[in-house]
Amino acid sequence: MAATTEHVEVASESSETEQKEAPETTQDPETSDSEPAGSEPDPDPDEDEDEDAGEPQGPRIRDTPMDLQLEAIANTVALHPTRDVLACGDVDGDVYAFSYSCTEGENRELWSSGHHLKSCRQLRFTADGEKLYSVSRDKAVHQLDVERGQLVTRIRGAHGAPINSLLLVDENIVATGDDGGTLKVWDMRKGTAIMDLKHHEDYISDITVDQAKRILLTASGDGTMGVFNIKRRRFELLSEYQSGDLTSVALMKRGKKVVCGSSEGTIYIFNWNGFGATSDRFALKAESIDQILPITDSIMCTASTDGYIRAVNLLPNRVIGCIGQHVGEPIEELAKSWDSRFLVSCAQDQLIKFWDISSLPNTTVDEYRKRKKKNGRMKSLTKKAHGDNDFFSGLVEETEKEEEEEQEEEEDDSDSD
Repeated sequence: MAATTEHVEVASESSETEQKEAPETTQDPETSDSEPAGSEPDPDPDEDEDEDAGEPQGPRIRDTPMDLQLEAIANTVALHPTRDVLACGDVDGDVYAFSYSCTEGENRELWSSGHHLKSCRQLRFTADGEKLYSVSRDKAVHQLDVERGQLVTRIRGAHGAPINSLLLVDENIVATGDDGGTLKVWDMRKGTAIMDLKHHEDYISDITVDQAKRILLTASGDGTMGVFNIKRRRFELLSEYQSGDLTSVALMKRGKKVVCGSSEGTIYIFNWNGFGATSDRFALKAESIDQILPITDSIMCTASTDGYIRAVNLLPNRVIGCIGQHVGEPIEELAKSWDSRFLVSCAQDQLIKFWDISSLPNTTVDEYRKRKKKNGRMKSLTKKAHGDNDFFSGLVEETEKEEEEEQEEEEDDSDSD
C-alpha cells in the first residue's frame, strides 16, 4: 500500500506541522464601547428612538452574520453539525475555523492550520463535530481535532493523483475521489483503503451515499454517474454519458430521485435503481451547476460559475428564485448551518457569505408556469439576493411585489377575455 498513515502526537508537533496562531479579531470602532461579553442589551421596544440618540448603543443584531474576508480564495466550506462554527480550506492549503454570530463584530477566527502542502480541495466535519477531515491537491487525507485545530492523523500519498472530493460515510468510513477518476473507501480505524476502484475516465467531482450507507454514487468529469456497493465492496455500473461534465450529485424525494448538476447548466434526474439512463432533465439559465445542496425533499440550492445561488424545486421543475450572489465570481461551494437557518457560500472573491433561508422550506410551487418577469430578473428570496444594502433590497422586494401583482392582473384579464 503506497499510502502511509501517521498518528500525530499533539505535544511533539514539528515545525512542519506547526500551528499558526489565530490573530485577534479587531473590533469595529462602533462596537468597541459595547457591553461586556455575556451581558445582553435590554432595549425598551416602546421607547422613542430620539430619546436614545445621545446614549451609547449596544451591538447591532443583523439578519445574517457579516461576510468573512479571507486572505486567499476558499475552495471549500463546511459547517459544524451542532455549533455556530465553520471551517474553510483555501488554495494555499490552509484550513481556518471561525465562529459566526448575527451580533455585528462577533465573528471570530478560532484557529488556522497549514499542514497541507498544496490547495485544500474539500472539508467535512464528523457527525459528532469533534473531528474535521480535509483532502488536498497534495494527495493527502488529514484528520484535525476541531477544538484545537491540531493534526491527529495524516495519510500521505492516499491517491496517485490530486484528491478532489470527500465524503464521510460514517464515523469510521471515508470515501475519496481523485482527478484521475479513482474512488477509494478508507477504514480510518486501520488507516487502509478497503476499496480502490477506477471506472471513471476523468476526475470525480462529487460523492454521495444512500441513507442505508450501502450505495455510493459518484459524479465525474467524463459525463457519467458511477454506482458502487460499499457492503459488497464492488463496482455496479456507470450511467449513460451526459452532455458536459457531471459536477455534483445529490439525493432528493426521500432517496427516490438522484440529481446531477452539469457544466452545461442542466440538472439530470435519475430514478433510484434506474441509474443507467435519466428519467428527466431540467435546463437552468445558468452557465453551469457546480454544486447541488438539498434543502428539503423537493427544494435544492445550486451554485454556478455566473455567481448566482438559485433555489430550484424538483417535480414540478421550477426555478423558485435567487438566494444571493457573489457578483461576477464563480461560487466554489455551498453549505447549510446546523439549524438550517443559514446557507453559506464561498467564491473566488475571497468572501464567505451568509444567506437567511429559514423561510425557504415553507415555499410552495404551483403546478402551472407563471408569466416571466418583464425585466427577466429572478425573484429575490432573501434581502441580500441582488445586493448587500438592506435599504435598497427592501425597495427591490416592494418593486417585485408590485410587478407580481401587475402580472397576476394581466393574467386575470387574459383569462376573462
